Amino acid sequence: AQAERGMAHRLLDGDRRALAKAITLIESTRTDHRQEADALLDALMPHTGQSLRVGISGVPGVGKSTFIETLGLHLITQGHRVAVLAVDPSSTLSGGSILGDKTRMEKLSVSDAAFIRPTPTSGALGGVAEHTREALLLCEAAGFDVVIVETVGVGQSETAVAGMTDLFLLLQLPNAGDDLQAIKRGVMERADLVVVNKADLDADAATRAMANISDVPVMLASALTGEGIDAVWAAVRTQAERRRADGAFDK
Repeated sequence: AQAERGMAHRLLDGDRRALAKAITLIESTRTDHRQEADALLDALMPHTGQSLRVGISGVPGVGKSTFIETLGLHLITQGHRVAVLAVDPSSTLSGGSILGDKTRMEKLSVSDAAFIRPTPTSGALGGVAEHTREALLLCEAAGFDVVIVETVGVGQSETAVAGMTDLFLLLQLPNAGDDLQAIKRGVMERADLVVVNKADLDADAATRAMANISDVPVMLASALTGEGIDAVWAAVRTQAERRRADGAFDK
C-alpha cells in the first residue's frame, strides 16, 4: 500500500516515469498487480476528469502521427500538457506493440510537456486497448489537460473510442471521396468532426472531399505545413464544450 501511495504522489506531481510505471501496472494480468492497480486508481480518481479527451482515427496513410505531433506541439506552445495514448496493433508473437509511435513523433516525444505511450491492443476489440480508459485516467491525474487517443485504423468496432472521449475526430485523405463508401458507416456516424489532412497536396480534391461529407462538420488542414491546425483545435474545443453543456456525456 505504501508503494502505491508513493507512486500516486509522484504521479500527481507530474512525474512521467511514475506515470509510465503506473500504466505498466494497470496493463499487467498478474492478480497481485491488478489489486495494486485498483488501489492506485481508487486513490487517483478524485484527481481525474479535468482534461479534454480527443479520439483520433483515420485510414492508413492519412498521417495520424504527423497530425497528432503537429497538434500536440501547437498545444504545448499554448501552455497545455499533452498525453497521447497510441493504440497499436499487437504482435501475434510477443503480444507487444509493433509500431512504436515515439519513433514517429520525435519532436513531441522529447518535450517535457508531452507524454506518449504506445499501447498494444492485445486482441481487445473496439480499436482501443483493454486498459486505455484506465491509462487515460492516470494521464489526467498526472496533470495532462489534453489526452489524445489514437486508434489502430478504421472499422465498425473502433467506435468504442467515441465512448471514452469528449470528441471523436476522423482524419480523411483529400483524394478519398470515393473511398468514403468503403469506411464502415459506424465510424462516420460516431465522428464529431472530419478533418481532410494533406489538403495542401491537392486543393481541388480536398474541396471535393469536403463536399462529399454532409453529416458532420468538415475542415481542411495540413499537418506538414501546420495550416488549419489552429482552426481545427478551436473547433474541437467549441464542440467539446457544447457537448459538455448539453450533458451529452458524463465521465
